[in-house]
Amino acid sequence: MTKFTKALEPTKGHEDELQPLQVQLVKLQKNIISKGERLLVILEGRDTAGKDGTIKRIIEHLSPRDTRVVALNKPSLREEGEWYFQRYVAELPSAGEFTIFNRSWYNRAGVEKVMGFCTDEQYKQFMTTVNDFEALLVGSGIHIFKYYLDITKDEQATRLKSRATDPLKQWKISPIDQQAQKYWKAYSAARDQMLKKTNSAAAPWTVIHANDKKLAHLNLIRDLLSRLNYPEKDKRILKTDPKIVVSWPANSSKLPKLAP
Repeated sequence: MTKFTKALEPTKGHEDELQPLQVQLVKLQKNIISKGERLLVILEGRDTAGKDGTIKRIIEHLSPRDTRVVALNKPSLREEGEWYFQRYVAELPSAGEFTIFNRSWYNRAGVEKVMGFCTDEQYKQFMTTVNDFEALLVGSGIHIFKYYLDITKDEQATRLKSRATDPLKQWKISPIDQQAQKYWKAYSAARDQMLKKTNSAAAPWTVIHANDKKLAHLNLIRDLLSRLNYPEKDKRILKTDPKIVVSWPANSSKLPKLAP
């Protein structure tokens, strides 16, 4: 294991640990529905970081009527002429909803920046307004949790190869995948700027070291549950591994250890 995956975990199987956490997620959702709360979880990370698998474990036993996964495609010509946040605002959770963004408005700080899909001015405008935008959402009563799944370059290469050869993963292959390793350093620089500039007090980031998918799933769910209040919360099973889950002070100029 690399330094990003080595962690202390109970010896029982992954499913044995996941099931009680999923029970807690059901309890959480029941409380969200009964109180009309709005929960938004944002998942970001490089291609193959494990966003899809994490979402699958989170929503597996939740109510499909009250849970939404949002994974927007590239903007249409009409959307390109709108306020950048406009199409995301339409997807925000309503009362009683648990919404997960599989990538989000942070596309502008990542793939759009690196691949030249936005202008420098558009990038700068995003970086100077996103914290205020999120503060408005939090002020309106939306609970926002932002997670960045971090993997190493070697791990990404392994997962990209698996995508190319596994017939069940063909739908995941995109032209952007083919550029992921080539632009690794550029993505790292964009990631660092994004995390540094947008780790606000209203909506801070949490980094999940995700080379080990199973540990990433378990620890992200534990962290999310530990941050919210709901009846019959079992705090005994919500302790996270500090080698996997990393947070740091808002507006800090120093980032946690990330894959170079």
